[in-house]
Amino acid sequence: MLSSIKNFAAGLARTRQAVFGRIANLVGATEITADTWDELESTLIQADMGVVVSSQLVERLKNHVGETGVTRQHDLFAFLRGELIALLSVPPPPPLPAGGPAVLMMVGVNGSGKTTTAAKLAKVLRDRERRKPILAAADTFRAAAIGQLQEWGGRIGVDVIAGQPNGDPGAVVYDAIAAARSRGRDLVMVDTAGRLHTKFNLMEELKKVRGVAAKAVPGAPHSVLLVLDSTTGQNAIAQARAFKEAVGVTGVVLTKLDGSAKGGVAFAICRELALPIVYVGLGEKVEDLVAFDPEAFVDGLLSG
Repeated sequence: MLSSIKNFAAGLARTRQAVFGRIANLVGATEITADTWDELESTLIQADMGVVVSSQLVERLKNHVGETGVTRQHDLFAFLRGELIALLSVPPPPPLPAGGPAVLMMVGVNGSGKTTTAAKLAKVLRDRERRKPILAAADTFRAAAIGQLQEWGGRIGVDVIAGQPNGDPGAVVYDAIAAARSRGRDLVMVDTAGRLHTKFNLMEELKKVRGVAAKAVPGAPHSVLLVLDSTTGQNAIAQARAFKEAVGVTGVVLTKLDGSAKGGVAFAICRELALPIVYVGLGEKVEDLVAFDPEAFVDGLLSG
């Protein structure tokens, strides 16, 4: 747990310095006034926690002070910490089935880090959960994406199934599932094309890819992970809502937290959309993709 807190503290430095350090100072003020609450709420909104979540949290803090008469910094800070952790406590997605092959789809908009994240996650699941993954390069619209995934596959020692540029992504998924069965792999990880969540035709195509997986493997896809770039802030909420409605997202991977001052968006994702954050990206290295830990995340924001 200690190493996890250190990882989050380092990765969340920008969000902590820009916003949550100020929140800690506000909560620790010797005198709490109406202006304090107003400033606290605006600071939370600035962290991209969202207006609804921010106002609800401030209201709970105000009620707590009113009901208990708490004035000591330590006690109020502990209450804030508990409330923040509670906001992130969303039931995790069901585990991937054993045997195989299980199918995991990676979806998201262009530039979110989806292809890189798919490869990193393949290594994480292989090394830490003893899965035997195979990668499907179903982003057929960008030859660079196919090449990028193949390069990553060679680097981490994971097979990549690819088709021709501009080919049928559903055919790639079908071939990857067949290859997984013939090669004794128990997990097919599908890197889909990045697409704007506002483009109806592209989202419909993503549904077709999902349908191919469902026909090939009963119950597939068993997990649909949405990769969100944390630096986009509140726009990530609109993305998450659209993808959840279109393809039944089961969890979120929040990337680029180390380069963002908008880590508060994690709370909005969990609270407003009831989607669990499963992994977060805290740096460029493979080992910087870590399992999400609400307590370590909050402690990384509030301390350091």
